[in-house]
Amino acid sequence: MRPEKVKFMLLAAHMPRAVGFYRAVFGLDDIFVSEFWSELAFGTAIIAFHGGHDGSPNPTGLSFQLEDVFAAVDLVEKHGGMILEMPNQREGEPILLGRYRDPEGNEGFITQYVG
Repeated sequence: MRPEKVKFMLLAAHMPRAVGFYRAVFGLDDIFVSEFWSELAFGTAIIAFHGGHDGSPNPTGLSFQLEDVFAAVDLVEKHGGMILEMPNQREGEPILLGRYRDPEGNEGFITQYVG
């Protein structure tokens, strides 16, 4: 059996704030938005949000590859998120890698391919 879609779920303490952050920072588009469940998309990738979280740190494994990771750093901070690790290139890796925490406590990665 093949899935119809694959969704990556994040937790939200305040749904409008969660949805607004991912719209503003990563340019995701609305699929469905409600108080307890929302879905945003980039192409065929879907980020879903489940309400009722307490805002505590939640490591997710979610990663966004961006054209300009330092512009994303600015947007994360401007829209209420926190940079946990500034993007840097580790030996032997072709990316700049940083970590962020959104206003809901979800932690993810931001990267930029540098070849």
